[in-house]
Amino acid sequence: MMFRGSERSLNNVSIKSVREVDLLREACQMATATLHGVDAMLAPGLTTEDLNRFVHEDTVRRGAWPAPLNYHGFPKSVCTSVNEVVCHGIPDKRVLEPGDIVNVDVTSIYKGFFGDTSATFYIGDPSPEAKHVTEVSRHALALGIAEVRDGARLGDIGAAIQHFAEAQGCSVVRAFVGHGIGRNFHEPPQVSHIGTRGSGMRLRAGMCFTIEPMINLGNYDVEVLEDGWTAVTRDGSLSAQFEHTIVVTKSGCEVLTRRSAPLVHSDRFPGTFG
Repeated sequence: MMFRGSERSLNNVSIKSVREVDLLREACQMATATLHGVDAMLAPGLTTEDLNRFVHEDTVRRGAWPAPLNYHGFPKSVCTSVNEVVCHGIPDKRVLEPGDIVNVDVTSIYKGFFGDTSATFYIGDPSPEAKHVTEVSRHALALGIAEVRDGARLGDIGAAIQHFAEAQGCSVVRAFVGHGIGRNFHEPPQVSHIGTRGSGMRLRAGMCFTIEPMINLGNYDVEVLEDGWTAVTRDGSLSAQFEHTIVVTKSGCEVLTRRSAPLVHSDRFPGTFG
């Protein structure tokens, strides 16, 4: 889950202690483990409600709690965003069909800290268009993470993502952004996925936030459906997203939601963009 980009950005960004980063890492690895569990069960014919049931049960089994459940009224334990759904898709009876792409956004609360991660998965064999937007999103996240270091600017992250995605003929969603995280699900700073190099807040070691670019095959405009949550591309084009939680370090950053193994239904096309 992410902030709306229109919300006011505050300057009171917390710098986490070593102990706080350790606890945040634990929460992040809880979420990552659950995402691996989703990967292991994915198959055509499952419903997004099946994914929700698994995420809820797996999260609780690990001694954590699914953060999306009842968050500002969100009714489920995970966000499942299929094809044209950009983010905040509500699990229901929708059946996953061969050729679909689905972003699964997992956030676990563990020992009072929030761990947030997501990936876009392939259901069966993707179309060239689905593969393209998914792999652009994956590589855009990697480029954004590569910009993070003590002394860099927030605008450097967005600039790297925007330049790459637009060069590939895709667009970057403006309406939603990444966010600070720790003892709160969402806290400053906001992390835009578009930007200008050298602009924005200066990063400092100990800052923790998500980077989660939403990349559309068509225009970047979105609309929110009547349920008040589900955001879709206005032109009906495909959308994909990947998310990691990171902590800024003196030499760069640590990906707290790093995965120790590939996701079988996501990491299918290694090296697509280098």
